[in-house]
Amino acid sequence: MNSTPESFSRPPLRSLTPLEARVLGVLLEKEHTVPDTYPLSLNALTSGCNQKTARSPVMNVTEAEVLTTIDSLKRLSLVSEGSSSRVPRFEHNMLRVLGVPSQSAALLTTLILRGPQTAAELRLNSARLHGFADISSVEVFLDELATGEPARVIKLPRTPGERESRWMHLLCGEVVVPEAPEGGAVDESISPSEFEAFKAEQKQLREELNRLRTMVEKMAAELGMSIDKDASQP
Repeated sequence: MNSTPESFSRPPLRSLTPLEARVLGVLLEKEHTVPDTYPLSLNALTSGCNQKTARSPVMNVTEAEVLTTIDSLKRLSLVSEGSSSRVPRFEHNMLRVLGVPSQSAALLTTLILRGPQTAAELRLNSARLHGFADISSVEVFLDELATGEPARVIKLPRTPGERESRWMHLLCGEVVVPEAPEGGAVDESISPSEFEAFKAEQKQLREELNRLRTMVEKMAAELGMSIDKDASQP
């Protein structure tokens, strides 16, 4: 197991916004997946934030919004600007500021970018950031993150139909998880920032459904077919 980066006096880290977490996660991801272009330019960082694959939720942010977010992360010492290029480039300081080893940083990054996941899913989805030997080794680092001070992840109760429990990061604030009532039903309350992220994802899915419906109606009209619009509504 890798040792934790050299420790120093760390003031409590405030909760991050969803975009701050996304920027931080993209920087660490791209450090491993595209090392030749790391540190990242503002354009590359924005593209990574808006990436449609391996992201939950999908975002649509501007370079101005990302730049403002970078400034706030600089004040937390989580992001710094390189000085060896005429084009500003940015890099993360996650391991040093959070005081976590590279294995834990890989898991946090995967949770930040993809949302709650099981240990098995985390092992698969973090493979490009760190190669975990097995699921047990993933769980070891998750347990360390969950029991640290402060805790960085939380294990969610299994919901009906789920075979494994999922894990969620806590960088965007505490998650209130009440005990499961009798019958196994679980009412999971999440932080406002996570709720806003889920709302954004729901909105995007609704817009995509509307685009698909419009395409079908157009194709049907070109083929001379009629569609019962009332029956096609969700």
